[in-house]
Amino acid sequence: MSNKTLFDPAGQTYQQTRIAHWDFVARKRDSWQGMGKWYHRRLAEIYQFYVAPHLRVLEVGCADGRLLAQLKPAYGVGVDFSEEMIRRAKKRHPELTFIHADAHDLSQIKETFDVIILSDLVNDLWDVQRVLEQVHDLSTPRTRIILNFYSRLWQFILGAAQRLNLATTNLYQNWLTREDITSLLQLAGFETIRTSQEILFPLPLGGLANRFLVRFWPLNHFALSNFVIARPAPERAEEPRVSVVVAARNEAGNIKSIFERVPQMGRETELIFVEGHSKDDTYAAIEREIASHPATPSLLLKQPGIGKADAIRAGFERASGDILMILDADLTVPPEDLPRFYEALVSGKGEFINGVRLVYPMEREAMRTLNFIGNKFFSMAFSWLLGQSIKDTLCGTKVLWKKDYELIKANRSYFGDFDPFGDFDLIFGAAKLNLKIIDLPIRYRERTYGTTNISRWRHGALLFRMVAFAARRIKFV
Repeated sequence: MSNKTLFDPAGQTYQQTRIAHWDFVARKRDSWQGMGKWYHRRLAEIYQFYVAPHLRVLEVGCADGRLLAQLKPAYGVGVDFSEEMIRRAKKRHPELTFIHADAHDLSQIKETFDVIILSDLVNDLWDVQRVLEQVHDLSTPRTRIILNFYSRLWQFILGAAQRLNLATTNLYQNWLTREDITSLLQLAGFETIRTSQEILFPLPLGGLANRFLVRFWPLNHFALSNFVIARPAPERAEEPRVSVVVAARNEAGNIKSIFERVPQMGRETELIFVEGHSKDDTYAAIEREIASHPATPSLLLKQPGIGKADAIRAGFERASGDILMILDADLTVPPEDLPRFYEALVSGKGEFINGVRLVYPMEREAMRTLNFIGNKFFSMAFSWLLGQSIKDTLCGTKVLWKKDYELIKANRSYFGDFDPFGDFDLIFGAAKLNLKIIDLPIRYRERTYGTTNISRWRHGALLFRMVAFAARRIKFV
C-alpha cells in the first residue's frame, strides 16, 4: 500500500519529510555517534529486563536494528520506513529479518509475536491509533506490547543538545503523555499493565540516578523516558481443566471438609494433596477420603522436602489441569470462593489472581494484630517494587495458568530459591513476565483445627530479606 492511499495530502507530506530525515540520520551515523550512546545503552538494559531472550520479537521503528539484536530473540523482525536504516540493519545483523515498510501499514507481515516493541516511535507518528491497530493484528492474547517515548519536560534540553550536534535531531514531535498512550492503547484494543519512568541522567556516571533516584518521588517526574507495557484486551478462554493443590501438614481434621467443599470448576477439577511429614494422621485421613470419594479425581503425594514452597512445587509438577490453584488446608480461605478465582482467570480479567485477606473485616482470631500490621507493610512495599497492586503477599490462595507457571519455573534462577512460602516465587515470577496481576478480596476465617505453621519472627525477618532482594532484582535494575 502506497503512502498516497495511507494518508491525506498533509499526512503524505508529513511522512515523506520524516523518511528523508531518517535516511539522512542513517547516513550521518556512519561516522557520527553523538552523546546518545549512554541513553541507548541504558535503554537496552531496561528492555533486556522486560524481554526474556529466545522469544519471537517484532520491533516497529527499528532503525539500524541494534536494540532488537541486543534482545537475542529466537526470531526477530524489525520494520522501518527508512530504506537507509533497513539497509544498514540487514548488513549489521544478518541473523535477524528486516522489512522496509511504514508502521501505519504492516499488512505484509503475516505472523504473530510474543513481544512487540515501539521504542521512541509514537512521538514521531502521524496516526498513533492506526499503528497500534496494526500491531494488534500481529498479537496473540499473550503478546506484550512495550513502548517508550520521551517526556515533554525534556523538550528544551533535547532541543539544545540537537542544536549543538550532540544528539540525533528530531522533527516536530507529538509529545504524548503516559495517559495519552494508555487511552490510545485502549482504543486500539489493548489494556495497560504497568507504566514507569526511566532514565534521569542519560550521560556517563548515571548509574545511581538511573537505577535508584529515578524510582522515588519527585525525581521520577523528571525522567527522560516513559515506559508503558500493555496486552491485548482479554477474551474468555474455553472451559479448561483445574488442579487444586493442597499442601497438608498436621491437617487431619480438615481433609473431609476439603473433599466436601471444593466445588467443580471447568471441564474437570482434580484435588492434589501433598502431605508434609505430619505428626498426626493427615496422610491416612487423605487416603480414607480418596477412597470415600471415587468420583473426585484426586492424587496423594508424599512431600519430598520441607517447606510449603517445596510442597506446592511438587503438586504443580504432577498437576494435569490447565489452571493451577493453591488452597490452604487450614480452610481459612473458604473453598467456596475458588470459583471467583477461576472466573477472574478464565474471563481474562487477570493472568495471576492473588487472594487478599486485608479488605474485608476478619473473624476475631483469624490473624494476630502484629501479623496484620506486617502484612499491610509488606503489601505496600511489594506493590511499589513490582509496579502492580499487591495488597496481600502471603494469602495462600493463588491461581494461574499452568503454561505461565512453567515460564516462572524456567526463570526461577533469576531471583534465587530462598522462599519457603512459595508465594514470592510466584508473585515475583509473574511480575517479571509482565502478567496482569489481579487482587481478589476474600473473607479470611478462623482456623477450626490445628495451629499455624508460620513463625512470626523468623519468617518476618525473611520477608525483609525478600524486600531487599526484590528491590535489587526488580526495581533497581
